Amino acid sequence: MEKDIYISNDGLKKLKEEMDELKTVKKKEVAARIKTAKEFGDLSENSEYDDAKNEQAFIEGRISEIEDILKNAKIIEEVACKTTDEVCVGHTVTVDFAKGEANFKIVGSYEADPEMGLISNESPIGKALIGKKKGDEVKVQVPAGEIKYKIKAIK
Repeated sequence: MEKDIYISNDGLKKLKEEMDELKTVKKKEVAARIKTAKEFGDLSENSEYDDAKNEQAFIEGRISEIEDILKNAKIIEEVACKTTDEVCVGHTVTVDFAKGEANFKIVGSYEADPEMGLISNESPIGKALIGKKKGDEVKVQVPAGEIKYKIKAIK
C-alpha cells in the first residue's frame, strides 16, 4: 500500500525541476562520459567508466524516487485543514516549552528542515502536535529525553 506524501506547491515545483534537470542534462552528460570512457579501452581497469556507470545508476534511482513521490504526492495547500481549530499538515504552530517559545511548520518528510522550523508530520514532535488544539499540552519523547510543549497558537 502506498502512503500519502505531503508536499507544498514550492516543494513540488523543485522536485519537477530536479527531475527535468536529471532527465535532460545529467543523463546526457553521463552518457557522454560513458561513451568517452569506453574509448579508453579495457573496461576492467577503467575508473572513469566505473564512476560514470555509478553516477548513471544514482541518477536513474533518483528519477525513480521522484516519480514515486510525484505519483503519491498530496499538495499541502489542497489537503490542509481549512480552519485552525486543530493542528494539521501545513499549519504553523507556536508552542511554549522549558526553553522558551518555538514555531514549527508541519510539512511532509521530504521538505523537513528542523533548523528552519520545518518539521515532518512523521517526526515525534509532528506526530504529537497533529490533531491537538490551542491550549493543549503534549509530551514528546526525543533523543535528549521528554519535552513538554503547550500550544499557544495555530496558523
